[in-house]
Amino acid sequence: MEEEHTATSEAEEEDQDWLYIRPYHALVFKTLEKLIISKMSFKSIDRLIRRNSKTKLSRNIVDGIYDQKEEQYVQSLRELLLANNQLPEKFDDYHVLLRFLKMRGFNIVKAKEMFLNMLKWREECAVDAIAKDFKFEEYDAVKRCYPHGFHGVDRFGRPLYIERIGLVDLNKLMQVSSTDRYVKYHISEQEKTLSLRYPACSLVAKKHIGSTTAIFDVKGLGMNNFSKSGRDLFIEIQKIDSNYYPETLNQLYIINAGAGFRALWKVLKACMEARTLAKIQVLGTNYLSTILEAVDPSNLPDFLGGTCTCSATGGCLLQDKGPWTDQEISQASKGVFGKGQKSFDEISTTVACENFPGHQEPSVGKLHPISGWKRTLGMLLKDNQVGDTNENIQQNKVNEQISEKIQELENCSAQTQETLHALLQKQNELANHIEQLRKLLREAANADNKANVLILK
Repeated sequence: MEEEHTATSEAEEEDQDWLYIRPYHALVFKTLEKLIISKMSFKSIDRLIRRNSKTKLSRNIVDGIYDQKEEQYVQSLRELLLANNQLPEKFDDYHVLLRFLKMRGFNIVKAKEMFLNMLKWREECAVDAIAKDFKFEEYDAVKRCYPHGFHGVDRFGRPLYIERIGLVDLNKLMQVSSTDRYVKYHISEQEKTLSLRYPACSLVAKKHIGSTTAIFDVKGLGMNNFSKSGRDLFIEIQKIDSNYYPETLNQLYIINAGAGFRALWKVLKACMEARTLAKIQVLGTNYLSTILEAVDPSNLPDFLGGTCTCSATGGCLLQDKGPWTDQEISQASKGVFGKGQKSFDEISTTVACENFPGHQEPSVGKLHPISGWKRTLGMLLKDNQVGDTNENIQQNKVNEQISEKIQELENCSAQTQETLHALLQKQNELANHIEQLRKLLREAANADNKANVLILK
């Protein structure tokens, strides 16, 4: 301890001596620091102008209760990414940034690193191309040897995902597909969940939905029938989900876990994040009461103790069942999601969700002051195509929406004026900093000249 204290004291003394000998250096660094901060703010404002003059991220947080500290962290991360031109518009979304912050315990530096690693991975793996073009022709064959799929929603409105891992035939799976192709299929499903399933569930629930509830049935699964290829596939998928799709798991229930699986679980959980592990509940055969607290029996297949059989579609896991399969909900969500900051929060009232099955009232919380605008153009056109008897009513609705759009544009214009005023202030600050630096350079030159004169004397 004494050695550490001595080293620290010596370092402090050296710093003090250095500042004493050349006092203007400290002023230079302080001024430069201010200049850098101003420059970052200037860049951020410039980019924000191009992003629809949204100068404050908090304006996009609408539906439900949110934490003010979380909002501040998100704003800080966003500003940091924008300042370095590292935030693609596609991911310029409050909830996206919040997921990375949560995964890294709100450490902004670590969250930024994780976010940039995600962008790099997406580019290297051509994720956008996979989401758009990848065709999993062996889908039906894989479903037969690996029963899995989305099946309705939980009680909160989140997508419900189910796997019957105990029935997986890994040898058959590797015959009809490959590890590489299955990983690409998994990525395409994750992209579909982000771009379609969550938005559709959000529209129906009238609140932001950004995570999934999952049930894994591991009956009969153990070390003996979970091969190395199966473990490698599990680890690869877990790595992708944790690193590149963080905080998209709400809760995972592992059911019918026997002694064999519990031994396997000790091996598998070693490669999982602690935050992910906290969301996993391993249950035995008496799982039903716990599951029913989270899932309504109508959304739970009969083979898990629910009341759904999906007999008309050949089985509960053979169809991608959920609000996202409703054509009207799907079209509405496609029209308003994936627009960067125009997230669910900005359009949560665009659809008359009360007409959709599974509708839930929004939770009471802090509401956005301009959340009342917004129906999509397609919906306005659809409204205008109603029968002649409703023509006047529908025309009034259209006029109402146009008036609201005018108000929205006027608000945007006012925000632009505010931004321009902020830009002028920044310009003045930059001019002042430049002048301060020039003054410091002149003082430094004068100090050197005086020192030379003293030396000559």
